[in-house]
Amino acid sequence: MARVVVDVMLKPEILDPQGQAVQRALPRLGFEGIADVRQGKRFELEVEGPVDEAALARIHEMAETFLANTVIEDFTVKVDGEAQ
Repeated sequence: MARVVVDVMLKPEILDPQGQAVQRALPRLGFEGIADVRQGKRFELEVEGPVDEAALARIHEMAETFLANTVIEDFTVKVDGEAQ
């Protein structure tokens, strides 16, 4: 089985209130020097069989229609550490 990782992040122009809350809390907790924080989602998929072009196309379709809201979020797909 192969592992495929889909990382979903808000687009840069979209306000990230959760990331801002974390950024504001860090200095109070003793963590200085962090200029910005963006929060996202990570999905780890265990794929049966080979991760070929057809499997990657299906995973991209899944990410685009179910895992990410592509109006406000971008996503990346990684297989064995390689961005797709």
